[in-house]
Amino acid sequence: MFGLFKSPQFRDPQLGELVRSCGHWRGSVTLEGRVRVPLVLSGTRSAPDAQAVAVARDGTTRYRSWRPTIEKALFEHYGPYADALAVREFPPPSETFPSIPAPHQVWPYVSLAFVAVTPLEGVLTAELGYITAWDEEHTLGVRFQSGKFMELCGSVLAP
Repeated sequence: MFGLFKSPQFRDPQLGELVRSCGHWRGSVTLEGRVRVPLVLSGTRSAPDAQAVAVARDGTTRYRSWRPTIEKALFEHYGPYADALAVREFPPPSETFPSIPAPHQVWPYVSLAFVAVTPLEGVLTAELGYITAWDEEHTLGVRFQSGKFMELCGSVLAP
């Protein structure tokens, strides 16, 4: 009887096994052959949205080309934190605050927390959630629509 309420599993040749949980399809994805993170896709009870699957697949191949845009957005987010610390607008952090002189140098100070492909204001959006060393209170969401950078959101929740 309880099998009626259990969602089926879905296997994608590129993304692997996805399981429905908490209103989304969940699995994991590997980017650049080394970074494995949770993957969240929109969809119905019976299957992930076909477009969301296509966007996730595309994102795994486009991630390398997105990196310069992502690092620039993260570096622009870092700047005000570094400036505020320099003029002592807030107390020094418990750990050493990173000194990042150029966008391509953000990578040691960030970690990818998740990838989600869900509708945002009615448009299917790929969101990459980053945790940073300079903003310990927030997860940053780098958003792409139709493969193009849309925005960096300063505080997102993992779906």
